[in-house]
Amino acid sequence: MTIGNLNPNNEIGASAWFVEMENNRILLDCGLHPGILGTTALPCFDLISNEKLDAIAITHCHQDHCGSIPVAMQYFPSAAVLMTELSYHILPRILHNSVNVMKYQAVEKNIPEYPLYTHEEVMALEPRFQGFRYNREIEWISFSKTCLGIESPTLEFIDAGHTLGSAGILLRSPNGESLFYTGDCCLHDQTLLRKARFDDVHADVLLMETTRGDHANIVDHKTEMERLGEAIIQAQKDKRSVLIPVFALGRTQEILTELALLMGNDKILPQKIYIGGLGRHFTDVYDLTASRTNRNYSKLKFGELMDLQTIEPGSLSKIRLSKPHIFVLTAGMMNENTPTHDLALRFMKDPELSILFVGYAAPDSPAGRLKAAVQGEPFFFSEFAKEVVCHCKREDFDLTGHAYRDELIDLVGKVSPKTVILTHGSPDAKAWIQENIRRRYPNIQVLDPQPKEFITIEHTA
Repeated sequence: MTIGNLNPNNEIGASAWFVEMENNRILLDCGLHPGILGTTALPCFDLISNEKLDAIAITHCHQDHCGSIPVAMQYFPSAAVLMTELSYHILPRILHNSVNVMKYQAVEKNIPEYPLYTHEEVMALEPRFQGFRYNREIEWISFSKTCLGIESPTLEFIDAGHTLGSAGILLRSPNGESLFYTGDCCLHDQTLLRKARFDDVHADVLLMETTRGDHANIVDHKTEMERLGEAIIQAQKDKRSVLIPVFALGRTQEILTELALLMGNDKILPQKIYIGGLGRHFTDVYDLTASRTNRNYSKLKFGELMDLQTIEPGSLSKIRLSKPHIFVLTAGMMNENTPTHDLALRFMKDPELSILFVGYAAPDSPAGRLKAAVQGEPFFFSEFAKEVVCHCKREDFDLTGHAYRDELIDLVGKVSPKTVILTHGSPDAKAWIQENIRRRYPNIQVLDPQPKEFITIEHTA
C-alpha cells in the first residue's frame, strides 16, 4: 500500500491523500486552503499527474476537504467522484460559492489566476458526482478495469459525526489489506448531531485527524453550550443585540438548535433570527434530510419552528442595533466582503452590544485578530477597515465539531491498527498524539508524512 500526502503545507489546509492498493488508485479528499490565495492553496496534484486515478472520495463538504475537486478533475477527467448521499445535496452549492469568492478576490486582491474554476465547469461536473448511503460497501475501480475482470477494492462511508454528510472512509483491498481515514470526526455528541459511528471499525492502517491534539483542556460540550445559552438569555434581558459568527455548514445549525431549545423551554422569548444566505441554504438541507441523519431532535425543523430572516445584500445597514436582535451569520473568520465583517465593525463601536465566538478563528483572520484585541486599544482588523478599536462585549466559547485528543487516543485502541498515520493538525498537535499513542500502544507504528511525502507500508502476517 502506497500513501502520499498532497497537502503542500505542514498544517491544516488543502487536505488530499493519494492511496494505491494493488495497482488501483484513489484520492481521499481534494481540499483548498482557506487561508491562502492563488494556486498555492491547492494540493500538489502534479505529484500524481501521471497516475491513472480511478476515483476521488470526499469525506465532507468543508472547503479544506472538497474545494479543489474541479481542479482535480482537470488532472483526472475519468475519475469518479464519490461521497455520501447527504454530501451530494451540499457539494455543488459549496463549489459555486467558492467561485463567487474567487471572482471577488480576483478583482479586490489582484489575483489573475482566479477563479480556479467557473460556474459552468462546476455544472458540467455535477453529473459525475455519486452519492451513497452510509455503511454500504461499494467498488471503486474504473469501469474499464472491471471489464478486464480485475477484482476491485471496496469503499465504505461511515458516519463521522462532524457535520451533515461527514464520513470516515474504509478501504479494503482484495488481498485483505484495509485503511480507515477518519476525515474530520466528532467522537462526542454535539447539540444536534450525534457522535461518529466508528465503534465497529477495524483496519490495518488508520489515517487519523489530530486537530485538537494541542488543546490540553477539555470543556464538556453540554456545559459550554449552557454557558452560551446564559449569555444569550442575559443579552435578551438587557435588550442587547448579539452577533454570532459561524461557518455556514455545521456550526450554524448547531447554534440554531440551541436557540430553538431556549425558545422551546421559554428561556428566551421567540424572536426573529437573522441568518446568512449560504447558512440558510444548508439549514434547509438539514430540515429536508432530518429523518436520514443520526441526530438528536429528529423532529426539529428550523424552518417551521423559527422565524429565520435571510440577510439580503445591502439590508444590514437598515437594521437598527438599538433594538435587540440575534445575528447568526457567516463567515466565521469575518473575512472582508461578508455581512459578518461589516456588522462586526458596527458592533465594535457600541459597548452595549455583544459578539459571541463559538468556533475556531485563524489568528491571522479578522475574527482571530478581534478575539485577541485589547479592549479599547487600536488593532488592525482588515485591509478594508485598517485599524479599529473594539468597545463591544466579547465572549469565547470552546465549541467544536472535532474529536477531543483523548477520544482520538481511545479510537486508536478500538480500530487496533498496525500503523497510524497522522493528519489534519498542527505540528504540536501531531506531536502530542504521536507521543501518547506510543506510550499507550507501544506495538503500533506511528508515522507523520511530511508535505509531498509518499510512504509504502508492508505489513507481514
